[in-house]
Amino acid sequence: MKYLSWLLKAAVFFTVFAFALNNQSNVRVHFFFGTFWDAPLVLVVLATLAIGVMLGIAVMVPLWLRARKGHSAPKPAAETPTPAADPPTTIPPHGI
Repeated sequence: MKYLSWLLKAAVFFTVFAFALNNQSNVRVHFFFGTFWDAPLVLVVLATLAIGVMLGIAVMVPLWLRARKGHSAPKPAAETPTPAADPPTTIPPHGI
């Protein structure tokens, strides 16, 4: 299983490496107010991925903190519940 994991990692690495070698031409990314950025396509894709990961983490941090805060508080000791009375065993009549 360890070798299969390394083989999968190597395949992903070489796929990304081949993508980088095939996309070395410059692209122009247009921003607002007439600004733009000329960069290799691989760099643009990498920057987009990094920004997406950072935004995803920024959105999830409050949820993670809230969940962690909820789990870290000690739970109060619950009283032993008293058994409830058994429900009636008769079935009420249906219809009119």
